[in-house]
Amino acid sequence: MHNILLIAKREYLERIRTKAFIVATILIPTLMAGGIFGTAYIADKTKSNSHIAIVSSQQPLSTDLQNELEHGKDSQMVVDVVPPTPEIRSELDAKIREKSREKGIDGYLWITPSTSTDPAARPTFDYTARSAADIVTNTTITDALRVVLLREHLAHSGLQPASIATLMAPVEVNTIDVGGQRGSSRNSFYVAYVLFLLMYMVVLLYGMNVARSIIEEKNSRIFEVLLSTIRAEDILAGKIIGVGGVGITQVVVWILAAFIITASPLAAHIAGATAMATISATQGIFFIIYFALGYVLYSSVAAALGAMTNSEQELQQLNMFLMIPLFFCLMMLPVITSNPSSPLARLVSLIPFCTPLLMNFRVSLSMPQPWEIALSIVLMIATIYAVLWVASRIYRVGILMYGKKPNLPEILRWLKYS
Repeated sequence: MHNILLIAKREYLERIRTKAFIVATILIPTLMAGGIFGTAYIADKTKSNSHIAIVSSQQPLSTDLQNELEHGKDSQMVVDVVPPTPEIRSELDAKIREKSREKGIDGYLWITPSTSTDPAARPTFDYTARSAADIVTNTTITDALRVVLLREHLAHSGLQPASIATLMAPVEVNTIDVGGQRGSSRNSFYVAYVLFLLMYMVVLLYGMNVARSIIEEKNSRIFEVLLSTIRAEDILAGKIIGVGGVGITQVVVWILAAFIITASPLAAHIAGATAMATISATQGIFFIIYFALGYVLYSSVAAALGAMTNSEQELQQLNMFLMIPLFFCLMMLPVITSNPSSPLARLVSLIPFCTPLLMNFRVSLSMPQPWEIALSIVLMIATIYAVLWVASRIYRVGILMYGKKPNLPEILRWLKYS
């Protein structure tokens, strides 16, 4: 055990002292904060702020539309209302061609009253734009027209303005899961998806770091010196613990940063949200548990792959053994998102190579039954034991093999060596 701790300490300290670790540990929380604040800023700036003109003889409709476009939730446009005259179209066309934004306009909306006697008949709307690719302005005008026309129809039906405002107010639906936890389904999905991608990236990254470390020391022949005093199994265990400790350290820093960033009043103010997506303590704890188990499982496979290869080029050819189960997890996300408690979702989340990602994803969406979580952990521990047994035997022989890549019969013979 002493030798294992020595190797683990060496691997841990060697990595956390590097500039790459420090930069990544600081950079990811910075990007998280930038993502929160940047998204809110971009969302605010993507509101249409075009300058347009409304040409209409229907004063109530044009005034209501002007107010909606200038003061609507997703619009900050400048709107001029002008009456239709014989020469107004040519004047507006000239303003659209004007290069100076201060003197020109971005487009004009021509409203032609309906000739039908049906009171529900709508006018005709023609929008002439400076750029046909300005989808934001076009969509904003369309949405504002839908709101204004509906409001006018309700007013003609005899409803009072206060009743109309109540009917047209945005509806917020809160999702309450079977455990009684209340929140936004959209926020739950965002948190689950971010945690899924983070675990996907970190498990793969640090698993491959174990394989690369083995290849580097194998090529430098350091193993030949280490094996004279330390058993191969102790070296493997020390590497997995040391590199895993680096990963857990980084993940804990990132999760704490996420707690601080998302819980800050500044973030809520900038995002303009009353219920911002946050990572709960339960989600953080289960993330660390499943990350640790997933890392040990995948790093054991990566260690065996590193022992079988002599260069990173050869290692890349065997990456599919790590990528296939991870890619399968990605394919299963729609299944779990639509129904986290379906038989298929339960089945795939209990597959040990999928459990770290998919069971944690289910925990973030809707807490599974306690027996499912307990069974997933037991199955993972049993699988880790079996994989470590195989990986240690491949590692013990493979680290001293140089030259050509071993074939399957040769690897099977390695497993029989005592």
